[in-house]
Amino acid sequence: MNRVRNVRRRFMNSLALAVVYTLTAIALIPLALVLWYTAVKGWPAASHLEFYVNVERPVGIPGAGVAHAIVGSAVMVGLASLISIPVGVISGVNLVEFGGRFARVVRLAADVLVGAPSIAIGLFAYVLFVAPFHHFSGVAGALALAVLMLPVVIRTTEGAVALIPASLRESGLALGLPRWRVALQLVLPAAAPGVITGALLAIARAAGETAPLLFTGFGNRFWNVDPTQPMSALPLIVFHDALTPYPALQEQAWGAALVLVAAMLVVNLASRWAVRRQVRLAGQL
Repeated sequence: MNRVRNVRRRFMNSLALAVVYTLTAIALIPLALVLWYTAVKGWPAASHLEFYVNVERPVGIPGAGVAHAIVGSAVMVGLASLISIPVGVISGVNLVEFGGRFARVVRLAADVLVGAPSIAIGLFAYVLFVAPFHHFSGVAGALALAVLMLPVVIRTTEGAVALIPASLRESGLALGLPRWRVALQLVLPAAAPGVITGALLAIARAAGETAPLLFTGFGNRFWNVDPTQPMSALPLIVFHDALTPYPALQEQAWGAALVLVAAMLVVNLASRWAVRRQVRLAGQL
């Protein structure tokens, strides 16, 4: 009887594993097709060095590139990260460690903003940061991206901090540390892997957004590193060039898309390495 039960359990276990692996493979097929098609279509443009060092050129003139868009994306996403990540991390820690009625309001607002359409946030940024000054700029684009990133950082930080055992907090309080120092010096470092992952998710979301930048950064076909002026970005290159009837510009759009995907891949691999290294060091301590 026991032998029959063991055989049945092994069969059900094997069947469940087969179903899980099959469904996982099915879920990965669309992602693999997108990556493969982007690589195939974008490699002819992205395989040339001038693509990374030159700016856009008129149709028919060879040697066009997206250097200005790469720099513009880096500047605007970098500024948005400097604004949203510190605020989001502190807010997420506050939601868990101090809570209260105000925390419920912040949590609800973050949930609403996470699901808000990016084009609505772009219009919001246009009304506040562009229309009053009658001027598009990279700063306005960075502020729009910061609004997109903030709720993601808040909610992921809250989830990571909530997983930290209460015993760690109690040990710090037992040593006489004030609660804010316990939260920042004990709890936050322990939750760093989850916090870093959430911050990178927010960066990835901001780096691929187009709609907010249409109303704020606007785009620029020339080299520009001044964030107070209109700036280009890789998503804007993809949006504008993909809609043109010119094969050369469409190829450039695919190349920009491939560069954007590759950049996100590098960021994610670097984050995984950093998280694993921190976990390994924490285990040694």
